[in-house]
Amino acid sequence: MSEKKNGLTYAQAGVDIDAGNALVERIKPAAKSTDRAGVMAGLGGFGGLFDLKAAGFDDPVLVAATDGVGTKLKIAIDTGFVSGVGIDLVAMCVNDLVCQGAEPLFFLDYFACGALDVERAAQVVEGIAEGCRQSGSALIGGETAEMPGMYAKEDFDLAGFSVGAMERGSALPAGVAEGDLLLGLGSAGVHSNGYSLVRKIVEVQGLDWDAPSPFCEGPLGEALLAPTRIYVKQALAAIRAGGVHGFAHITGGGLTENLPRVLPEGLGCAVDLSAWKLPPVFKWLAKAGGLEIAEMLKTFNSGIGMVLVVAPERAEAVAALLEEQGEQVFRIGEVVAGEGVAYRGELA
Repeated sequence: MSEKKNGLTYAQAGVDIDAGNALVERIKPAAKSTDRAGVMAGLGGFGGLFDLKAAGFDDPVLVAATDGVGTKLKIAIDTGFVSGVGIDLVAMCVNDLVCQGAEPLFFLDYFACGALDVERAAQVVEGIAEGCRQSGSALIGGETAEMPGMYAKEDFDLAGFSVGAMERGSALPAGVAEGDLLLGLGSAGVHSNGYSLVRKIVEVQGLDWDAPSPFCEGPLGEALLAPTRIYVKQALAAIRAGGVHGFAHITGGGLTENLPRVLPEGLGCAVDLSAWKLPPVFKWLAKAGGLEIAEMLKTFNSGIGMVLVVAPERAEAVAALLEEQGEQVFRIGEVVAGEGVAYRGELA
C-alpha cells in the first residue's frame, strides 16, 4: 500500500483566501458610508448595480474614466503612509469625469499585491472611500488580487474606475470662445503626476523619506504624499451657476499639455505666470533638480490643479462661488486666437 502524500494548498502557493475574506468584512462599513441615491446593492455580488433614474437623471449619457496613482505608490509603500493614495486614486478619475460635465456616480477599485496585508489594504480602501465621499460617488465594488511571483511581497498596485452621467446635450467643453477667462484652482501639492522625476530628485539629493522635509514641517516622504485635491462638488456647483465652457484637469503634461485639450481649433491660451505663487514643494523641486521653468510647466501642476474656462461676464460670480466653497482661485489668463499655450510673466 502506497503512503499518502500531503497535498499542497493555495496558501502554500502564497495566496491567503481567508485574508481576502477578512479584508472584505473590514471594508464593508467604509463602502457603506459612500452610499448615495441610485445604489441598488452593496459589496459581495458578482457586479454592482446602479439605478440612473433613482439618481435623478431623465435622459442620461454615461461617462467613464480609469486611472492609477503611478510611482507615487512607491513612496507610500516605502514609508507606510498608504491611506492617502486611495484618495489620489479616486481624484484622478473623478476630476477627469467632471471635466466632461459629468457627475461621478460610482467607483470601483482594483488592488493587486504580492502578499495581502489586511491592515494595509484596508487603509488603502478606506482612503478610497474617503475620496468617494468627497466626490459624492458610491464605492460599489472592486477586486483584490494577491499575485505572488508577479509582485514582490511588499509591493502593491492600484487602478480605479469611475462612471458618471450627464443629461444629453450638456457635455463639456462647449462654447469656448476667444476672450473667455481662465480661472485656476490651487493644488494641494504634486498630486499624482511627475513622481518618477520627484523620486529621482530625492535620490540625487541623497535624502531618505524620513529626512526632515526641506519645504514644510514633517518627514519628506509624508509631505510628498499629500493627497490630490478633489474638485468635483465645486465644479458641479460652477456648472449649475452658468457660464462655464470647459475644465482642464492639470495632470501629466501640466498646463502646457492639458489646457489645449479643451480648446477648439484656432484657439490658444495666454497664461500669466505671475498670477499665482509657486508653492514651496515646487520651489524646492525646481531648485534641487535644477529644472527649467518649461520643464516644470509640462511635468507638474505647479500649483494649479484645475482650470475653468469661463465666459468673461460670468467670471467674477463663478470665482466668488468657488471661493465661498474654500477654493483658492487665481485669474491666470484668457483664451486667445492661435494655438497652444503662451506664457507671460515669471513664475515665482
